[in-house]
Amino acid sequence: MTDEKLLNIALESARKAGVEVMKYYRNKNFTAHLKEDESPVTSADIAANDILMDCLHTLTPGIPIISEEVGALPLARREAWSKYWLLDPIDGTGEFIIGSGDFAVNIALIENGWPSLGVIHAPDHHLTYYAQNHLGAFKECHLEHSNTSHQIQVAEYQEPRPIRVAISKRQRIELMGQYLNDSFDFDHVALGSCSLKNCLIAEGGADCYLRIGVTGEWDTGASQCIVEQAGGAIVNSEFNPLSYNKRESLLNPDFVSLGNQNIPWQQVIKAHRKVYE
Repeated sequence: MTDEKLLNIALESARKAGVEVMKYYRNKNFTAHLKEDESPVTSADIAANDILMDCLHTLTPGIPIISEEVGALPLARREAWSKYWLLDPIDGTGEFIIGSGDFAVNIALIENGWPSLGVIHAPDHHLTYYAQNHLGAFKECHLEHSNTSHQIQVAEYQEPRPIRVAISKRQRIELMGQYLNDSFDFDHVALGSCSLKNCLIAEGGADCYLRIGVTGEWDTGASQCIVEQAGGAIVNSEFNPLSYNKRESLLNPDFVSLGNQNIPWQQVIKAHRKVYE
């Protein structure tokens, strides 16, 4: 199956899931509870997951799937996979629950341990970000009677412009001080879901995002491809590459999403260690 076909399948699947998610969102007709890790999940997450699993199993029956909402197989049964889909049916479930609109359907294709394709569909914002290795990164706006798409790149940077840091809408800005070198100037841009903050970097609306705390590989797979194809990078807090499907746990270490690579990031951000085994 061609790369173009796989991208179209991912785009189609994300949009179908987005339509279903918006039914729950508009009607406020969903149930919610906390999972064992105390993260929220709703009936909309499960419905989106069902649609994604059905679409991808039907259209790409030979490609296995890992989803946040489905228990992962033991490493011994998946470590030899050369290619698999990695899903987050709703990234930003908390934002979905409070009604901010900052949530997205995430689909990544992992090949040989690295994201080769990424789709992030934000249905309430009428936006889709997507990328594929050697293709570039793109932003598609869904208008009432047409769609427009254009290629995106990380922001240009030249001192003395402040470095723009993407943060959560409910994040305490002062907490970032322990990770940022105060000899640089910073502005802050607030947004909801993890993947949408990464997309903001990819399209030049922010320069970096520090994620301190528990995330899964499904939180970074799609956006990593998009950020990299736009000229940026996502690395762990010691500036080493993230890994996919290499450990029993699918939890990520703390990570940082970086825009323009001409910024001296290892001076801007203080390295620290917090790795989940």
